[in-house]
Amino acid sequence: MTSILVVEDDEAIRTAVTRGLRERGHAVEAVGTGLAGLEHIIRERPQAVLLDLGLPDIDGLTLISMIRAASDVPLIVITAQDDDPTMVRALDRGADDYVVKPFGTDQVEARVRAVVRRGGRDLTPSVIKVGGLVIDETTRRATLDGAVLELSRKEFDLLALLASRRGQVVTKREVLAEVWQLPAGGPDRSVDVHVSWLRRKLGETAADPRYLVSVRGVGLRLVDPDSPDA
Repeated sequence: MTSILVVEDDEAIRTAVTRGLRERGHAVEAVGTGLAGLEHIIRERPQAVLLDLGLPDIDGLTLISMIRAASDVPLIVITAQDDDPTMVRALDRGADDYVVKPFGTDQVEARVRAVVRRGGRDLTPSVIKVGGLVIDETTRRATLDGAVLELSRKEFDLLALLASRRGQVVTKREVLAEVWQLPAGGPDRSVDVHVSWLRRKLGETAADPRYLVSVRGVGLRLVDPDSPDA
C-alpha cells in the first residue's frame, strides 16, 4: 500500500482517480487547491503526489518549485497539456514523471510504482568517490574538494548515475530512463540543460571539461581528472 496525495481541482477527475487507487489498495487523500496540497505534503509526508498543473489558486509549475523546496516526495504531473515545452518546464522544476489526460488508473498506478521504487534506492547506503568528488546517496549530499555542491534533485540524480558508472559512457536514452523515468524520445533537451548546470557547479565548461566528458553522438561519462585514463 502506498500513501498518495491527489491535487486536482476537477471534482470528477479527483473522485475517479481517488476511487480507482483506493480500490487497488492504496491510501489516498485528495485536495482541490495547490496550497492545500502543499500543506498536506509538509504535514503528512505522503509517498507520492499526483499534481494537476491547472489549479485555481496557484500556477502548477510554481507549486512544483515550492514542493521541491520542502520535500523530495516523488511527484507525477497529471495534465491535459501535452506540449513539449510545458512538460520540459515541469520536469526541470522537479517533477519525476507525467501523464496526459485522459488516462487509466492502471497507467497512473504503474507510474506511481515506478517513481516510488526509484525513490527507494536512497535506502541503500552508498558513497562514491571520483577524484575530488564525493557523492553520498544516503544523505543526497555531494561535495567537490570538500565544498558542498548545491544541487537540485535532478542534478544530484544525474551526477549519482554518472558516478555509479564512472569511466563508462552513459547515453541520453539511459539518462532519460534512469533519472527522468521516460522512454527514448522524451525531452532530451532537458538533459542538455541539466548537464550544462551541473558543469557550471563543477567549475567546468563543455569546451574545457574536467569531470563530465561528452562523447559526440553517444553520451556522457564522468572521469577522474587526475587519472591518466581521463
